[in-house]
Parts: sequence; C-alpha cells; structure tokens
Amino acid sequence: MDQASRVREKIDIVALISEYIPLKKMGRNFTTICPFHSENTPSFVVSPERQIWHCFGCGKGGDAFTFLMEYENLEFVEALRILGKKVGVEIKTYGLPSSSKKELIYSLNKLAAEYYNFVLTKHSAGKTALEYLTKYRKLTDRLINTFNIGFSPSGGDDLSKYLINKKKFNKNDLIEAGLSFQKEGRLLDFFRGRIIFPLIDHRENIVGFSGRTITDKDFGPKYINTRDTLTYHKGSMFFGLNLAKDEIKKEGFSIVMEGEFDIISAYKEGIRNAVALKGTALTEPQALLLSRFAPKTALCLDQDSAGILAMKRSIPVLEKRGLVISVIVPGEKDPDEAIKKNPSAFKRAIKNDIEIYDFFISKLISENDINTAGGKKAVTDEILPLVSAIQNEIVKEHYLKKLSKDLDTSYESIVRQLENKSEEKNDKFIQKVQKMNRWEMLEEYLLALITQSKNPKNEFEKSKDVLIDYKFQIPSIGKIFSVLTVFDNKSEAIDIRIISKNLAKELIPVFDKCFLTPLPKFENAEKYSEELIRVSKELRIFYLKDKIRKISADFKNAEKNDQVIEKLRDEIANITSQIASS
Repeated sequence: MDQASRVREKIDIVALISEYIPLKKMGRNFTTICPFHSENTPSFVVSPERQIWHCFGCGKGGDAFTFLMEYENLEFVEALRILGKKVGVEIKTYGLPSSSKKELIYSLNKLAAEYYNFVLTKHSAGKTALEYLTKYRKLTDRLINTFNIGFSPSGGDDLSKYLINKKKFNKNDLIEAGLSFQKEGRLLDFFRGRIIFPLIDHRENIVGFSGRTITDKDFGPKYINTRDTLTYHKGSMFFGLNLAKDEIKKEGFSIVMEGEFDIISAYKEGIRNAVALKGTALTEPQALLLSRFAPKTALCLDQDSAGILAMKRSIPVLEKRGLVISVIVPGEKDPDEAIKKNPSAFKRAIKNDIEIYDFFISKLISENDINTAGGKKAVTDEILPLVSAIQNEIVKEHYLKKLSKDLDTSYESIVRQLENKSEEKNDKFIQKVQKMNRWEMLEEYLLALITQSKNPKNEFEKSKDVLIDYKFQIPSIGKIFSVLTVFDNKSEAIDIRIISKNLAKELIPVFDKCFLTPLPKFENAEKYSEELIRVSKELRIFYLKDKIRKISADFKNAEKNDQVIEKLRDEIANITSQIASS
C-alpha cells in the first residue's frame, strides 16, 4: 500500500472538514454551505461511508486530499504531508511528483528573508534603512525581528550572487521564485534598495515579499510586491496573518488595514487581530480566508478617496462570505498615524466601530443636501448598490427603512429604486448556465437510485430489464453501467466501494456525485423499487422516441424503394407499440 492510500485509509473526512467548516447531519451523510462558491442553501455533501465530498452547486468534489488542496490552495505533496501528520503516517516526499517546486520556493524565500534581515540589522548597507525604521518609524529591535523585516541592497545582484554562489541554487530557481529577473543577459535582484517585509501565510510559509522605499520621497513606486509565482498570487493573502490568526479567533473579528506600518504599530500597542491588504480592495480569496477565522471583519482603511472606494468594493465580497462588516474610523489620515498620536483613542475607536451601512448612509447624508431632489438622488445612487449586496433580507429591510426615514421618502419608492438598480446590475452581469435536459437528469437520478440502494445488484437488474438495447446520453454514465454489468455477471452482490475502486479516474467524479445526490424519502423498499422502475421506463421512452425521430429522418431521405419504405414503417409501428405498452 502506498503512502497516500495509507493516509486515505486512516483519515476521517468528516472530522477533517469539520475543522474548517461546520457540518450538519442529514440522513447518512453530512451537509453544509459550500466554502468554494457563494450560496444560501447547503449543497455541499460529505459521505462518511465512502469518505468523499461533492458540491451540487459548483460541481467540485473528491476525497480528503482534494478538499485540503482546494481549501488551502496546496499541491498534492503538501496535502499528503499535512494529512500524514494528522494520522501518524510518516511521509517520505523524495521522488514524489510536485514535491520540489513550491518547497523549493519556500526554501529560497526563507534564505532570502534571512539575508535581507542580516543586511538590515548587521551590515553597513542597511544602516540608512535601519535608522529610518528605528528613529523615524520608532520600531524596536524586537518588532523588527518579530516581523522579520529586512533590507535589499542597491547593488543590483547581491542576493542573486549569494543564493547562487553560496547556497548553490541556479538562476532559473531564483527567477521562478520571483527573487530575480534577467535583463540583457544579466541576472538582477527583483528588490533593490528597499525595506523588505516577508509575506507569511497562516501555515508559516514565506510565500513572497513586499518592498518599500526607505522614505516617501524616494524615486519609484512606494511599494512593490513579489510578482505572481507558484506560492504568491496578488490579492490572495495579507501581511501579518501568521501573527494575527489566533487573536482573530479569540477576539471574534479581524481588523483590515492598508499598510505594513499600520499593522506593526497596532501590534506594538497590543492590537494583534489586524492584517494588511496587499492591493487596493479585498478580493474573494481574501474574504474566504478571513471567514475561516471569525464571523466579522472591521475595515480600518485610510479615510481618503482611495480608502473609501476600497471599502465600497470590499462590501460585496465580504457579504458573499456572510461576514458582518463594520468600519473603524482612525481619527487621522491612517491607522499608523492615529495609533502613534493617541493609542487609547484608537482603541476606543475599535470598540465603537460602526456598521458599514450606517457609516455610508451617515457619510452620504452629511455630504449632500437631502432637502433637495438632487441630494436625495445622489445619496440613493451611491448607497443602494451597496445595500443590494446584503445577503440577509431582514438586515436589508432594516437599512431600506432607515434610508426612507432619513431621506423623508416612502419605503415603497426606495424598494422600487433598489429593484431598478438590481435589474441594471443583472443586465450587466448575466451569466449563462448550461443546464442538463431532463433525459440527462434522469440518467444521473437512476444511477443515484442504484448506488444508494441497500441492494444495488437487485435494483440494477430491475433497471437493466427495462433498458434493453438502451444507449446513454451521458457517456460517462454509460461506461459506469458497463462496469456494473461486469460485476453483476461475476458476483452475487454489487459492492459500491469495490465498484468505485475499479472505475477509470475520469469516471469517479460522476460516480461520487450520483452517490451523494440527495434522494426523496421512500416509505419502504417497495416504493423505492417502484421509483427506480418508473425512471427506467421514462428513460426507455426517451430512447425509443429518439429512435423514431432518427428513422423518420431516414424515411424522408430514402429512395423510392417499396421494400425500404415498408421496413421503416414496420419499425416505426413496432417502436410506437413499445412506447404505448411502457
């Protein structure tokens, strides 16, 4: 038995998934809201019997490995190591596919972070940057070490030479990690002459870096981040999450700020549930990440136009994850400045955070003359698109009533205007969803009835007796029925677990989906069989009608040959008779 099989045999998928999302018992399975797409009704199903999961909303599914890989954005080897540790199986990754790339980048980033930190704290090349951090930014040695802050020399290729000459990496490794790039035949460092902040995920891996100019007056962008690599993707993580995750769980909410110095200043004052954006607004991956640790997020962004716009853009993605959203008003230009000026006042601002919709209603009313029609229009044009994102209908109604009262207008007119805005939005973002026709749906339903029955062999044979010479519309289900036929002929019983292990890899997702499809409740085994036979007959009717259609097409194209025409007429009469007797 290989390593993966040993882990798969020992892991309890219900216990594993329950560590990430709450599961509710539903019959012999468990169900919950899918963590991989936005939905209101649970469509994510877990089977403890077969140790599999499937979402009927987004179509994703698999076993413990695929769940962890999807949820944590891991490669197989990373998931294997994590699950192996959970069940006490020692994992040897040598020779395994995909074991090198991400781990190599993590190793390179770790060495790079150590190098940057050494340059900042112990080398003359980092003297100016260190003075800026300690004297101007008031950072202590302890804070610098806690956040592993460093400095990239201005030489151009200092880090690259160190990693190649001293640590024996090759240039392609450095380029793939985003640490270096090639220009006119020369390998150059990506970060040069910048203060370096390592970006560390919640599993303590250094996935990339953020580099800041030493002062605000330096040439070039104030911040640059590692380009997209196997380990770092723009908009997928936060600065400081590795230090904040436990405190977020403890406090029950996360605080989202903009910059690294905001987080470091907050940490210095004991505010340790704060993380910083690596972009202009929250993204869906970031919202998902926050939702894993606490049910609430407080936005503490700069109060300039860019910060306000970032807050507006963050509302829909946070709402999709069901997070309660509030705003912390720092009282100064940014949290870093506010904390340094008056840490006690800033802590009070955290305690007195404002629900985000209250914040925007109050702000817009203060900025517009609501005694005029133009002022009311300006307010509703801005606020209604934000309110429309609210997932909870009770909360949405609360703010619509508040808005109608504050604007001195009827609730009905506010609702009508919201509906108009929603229609405009839908027109812009209509998504085409390919739906299965009834014939295909019945084929999946039939397979679900067979795989979930207490006696699969018995139900399969009843269906097979009806579906004589039947041709499946879904090729994968036809192949699964062929496998079932082989096992039916060979054994006295059909074991679904053995069947699943003998299916081709590409057939397993379809098989798992049907096995987990929620079925109606039947009074007894007889009613269950009646349903299966009914579905089988309806499928046969679809098949025969389709055959008539094809024969009719042949009839129209047939040459004037009496024998051919007579044969086609007889076949049509025969099929029509079969349909009538079904």
